[in-house]
Amino acid sequence: MRLSGSITALATPFTATGEIDLDAWQRLLDAQLEGGTQAIVVAGSTGEAAALFDAEYDTLLRSAVERVAGRIPVLAGTGLSNTAKTIELTRHVAALGADAALVVTPPYVRPTQAGLIAHYRALADDGALPLVLYNVPGRTGGDLLPETVAELAPHPQIVGIKEARSEAERMAALLAFKDEGFSVLSGDDPTACRSMLAGADGVISVASNVLPRAFRRLADLARGGQRDAAQALDARMWPAYDFLGVEPNPIPVKALLARQGIGHGLRLPLLPLSAAHADTAANIAALVGELELESRESLVA
Repeated sequence: MRLSGSITALATPFTATGEIDLDAWQRLLDAQLEGGTQAIVVAGSTGEAAALFDAEYDTLLRSAVERVAGRIPVLAGTGLSNTAKTIELTRHVAALGADAALVVTPPYVRPTQAGLIAHYRALADDGALPLVLYNVPGRTGGDLLPETVAELAPHPQIVGIKEARSEAERMAALLAFKDEGFSVLSGDDPTACRSMLAGADGVISVASNVLPRAFRRLADLARGGQRDAAQALDARMWPAYDFLGVEPNPIPVKALLARQGIGHGLRLPLLPLSAAHADTAANIAALVGELELESRESLVA
């Protein structure tokens, strides 16, 4: 498996009564396929995985696998705080048809770097699915260091990393490990363009939930070395990046999706977007519409 380009970490739409909205979910999947998204992540942190019951998780993944029907890879978020439980969940999603597992560093328990190596090697040696490492220290409390990635990247079952740290130095260190069997992917929308221009294989994005065409265009431009055009498009999207950070993810992106008729709110302890940001949300929704229309025309051309 070689992951690259614009990959979306999907939000999970709920009905007004808080149930999984499968109709909205399928419309979101269709919008991603039509927008040129090159892979999707089901039940990651943007998908509120921690708020899903086991049967709901299974339903979302089965539905995505059926809807996508092999056109693009389907990744499932399987990272848990315990290695044995992560192995069990990864085996389970493999049986449901996932193509790969996105495995965040074990949250809350803060293992040592040696513990992280042992954790990921145990998962990889089990062999249920290809693994994408996921480093997001602000959420997990631990940092997967480049020297640790260097130990893990040669394993044939470990096929990439999603790096959510924003520092250019961190991305540069990871790019040294990129090869045909190991993809380096940005996990930070505001610096994804810079990372791809530097050589990253792609981005696993939150913003592409609402900007699938624009992110596909950005990835194509940046990965194609068209620096000026990529940076110009990226600059147009900066107000959206800023908005998506005004409250914890996925609150802002779900507010934008709701304006598109996809889903209603979140599950506690997450609350809908604060009323103070409603005007900004309306402005960003209009910008999203403009960017998607422009990108549709550009991709067609």
